[in-house]
Amino acid sequence: MKDLSSLGQTERAAMAPSEARELFRAGQVLPTAGISAGYAQANLIIVPQELAFDVLLFAQRNPKSCPILGVLEAGQTSNELLEGGDIRTDVPKYMVYENGVKVAEPTDLSEYWRDDLVTFIVGCSFTFESALMESGISIAHIDQGVNVPMYKTNIRSQSAGAMSGPMVVSMRPIPASQVADAVRITSRYPAVHGAPVHIGNPEELGIKDLRAPDFGDAVQIPEGTIPVFWACGVTPQAAVMESRPALAIGHAPGHMLITDIRDSQYQVP
Repeated sequence: MKDLSSLGQTERAAMAPSEARELFRAGQVLPTAGISAGYAQANLIIVPQELAFDVLLFAQRNPKSCPILGVLEAGQTSNELLEGGDIRTDVPKYMVYENGVKVAEPTDLSEYWRDDLVTFIVGCSFTFESALMESGISIAHIDQGVNVPMYKTNIRSQSAGAMSGPMVVSMRPIPASQVADAVRITSRYPAVHGAPVHIGNPEELGIKDLRAPDFGDAVQIPEGTIPVFWACGVTPQAAVMESRPALAIGHAPGHMLITDIRDSQYQVP
């Protein structure tokens, strides 16, 4: 079996989604940025059926940060986004919350699975990174071999039922001369967060220190680049932390579901 951590960036990019999911199923853990280039990646939020309507309404009211790609009904573990896969095992690492507090980071949800759990599959900005790189825009966290930095902001999400919390953003430093290109390229992917929500001064988002992300890893910010912020699908987990439902499960930030859907299918003219 291949060892993902020992593969180079080119080999990871060329891996089929089903092969990557098989390695995660076997227990390998690695942030998924740069793996299976050309295929959409996704966030997860998994909740008991009694909370599912609130999560759905929260997503509808906050489409920039919570664009839904698909829903697995109560007890369902697979669909066309991961043909032959299993949502309980095919993500590198999960986050389990009880009353809003993280209690575990398993690589397999079998111990926590219940037949009343509903899974929301939410678009992820990793999906458009291939398009950025194809246009000559480097991605710092991929180049540096770390997880993307993510931050809670002072922007409040629209509340829905029991769900409320701040918007979370991911940050990529972009060369000043390429910021307009990054905006143009990502705006064509509205199903995976689309154009940035903020460019420049992080303090305007309530972010005091880019070196101290709330999720993921800090990146070195190359000279001549500007921090660019996109809405992030970790936003529902921030709402879980604030709203404190009895049980909720998400992906570990940066450790995404790699789907079988080509990212080009989420591109608009």
